[in-house]
Amino acid sequence: MTRTILDLVAEREQLLRTHTDYLRVQIEQITAEAAELEAELADLAITRKVLLSLEIDQAEIPGQPALPENPACQHILAALADAGGPLRAKDLCHALDLGLEPKNIEGMRAKLKRLVARSLITEDVPGQFALHHQ
Repeated sequence: MTRTILDLVAEREQLLRTHTDYLRVQIEQITAEAAELEAELADLAITRKVLLSLEIDQAEIPGQPALPENPACQHILAALADAGGPLRAKDLCHALDLGLEPKNIEGMRAKLKRLVARSLITEDVPGQFALHHQ
C-alpha cells in the first residue's frame, strides 16, 4: 500500500494535535499548582504581617529560645524543618545549594553546633542535626 503525501500530512497533523492537547493539559496542571503555591505565599505574607503587627518578641515567650536574626541560621532552620528528620552538615550544604567543599561543610557544622548550644536544634546522634521534637 502506497501512502500519499496527503496521508503523511494527515498523520503529522494528528500527531501534532495529540501532542498539543497533552501540553495543554500539562499547562493547566502547572497553572493550578502555581495558583495553590501563590495562595500559600499570600497566606504566609498575611501571617507575617499579623505577627509583626503584634510585635511579639520571641525572647518574651517563656520556654522559647530567641531565634537568630542571621539569615544563614534562618535558612538552616527552614531546611531542617523541610527535611522532617535529622540531617548531616553535608546534607544541609547540599539542601542550601552551598558547595560541598570541606570548608563549607566545616563552616556549616560550626553553625549547627552553635545552634545546638543555643538549644534551637538537637544533635541526638553525633553529626546528625534536627529540630527539637514538638
